[in-house]
Amino acid sequence: EVDLVESGGGLVQAGGSLKISCSVSGSTFDDYSIGWFRQAPVKGREGVSCISREDGTIKYADSVQGLYTISNAGHTVDLQMSGLQPKDKAVSCCAATWSPVCSGPWAMNDSTYENWGKGSKVTVSP
Repeated sequence: EVDLVESGGGLVQAGGSLKISCSVSGSTFDDYSIGWFRQAPVKGREGVSCISREDGTIKYADSVQGLYTISNAGHTVDLQMSGLQPKDKAVSCCAATWSPVCSGPWAMNDSTYENWGKGSKVTVSP
């Protein structure tokens, strides 16, 4: 059974940086894509970044372009977030799918992904 576990969330001051990580275990196949999503209070889930292990494609949502950096080392996918503001407060989740979706139009669509982590809370103080 595939298991995704997020870590690294927490509290940061406005303008600060934070790194969250997604550890993937139990996958028979290595060519998965990982998407990072966030859900702010009373808002819908928003896709922010995607990385495909098969072809190395990386994608960012326009809202985080230039501020967030996604990377992959082994079976851990990190999301380095900078320039955080109170509006970025959210529960961040990683999700996996076993196809190279990051170059396609559905990379930031949550229905694209089959397995999800439980999430890590990110809070930004003014």
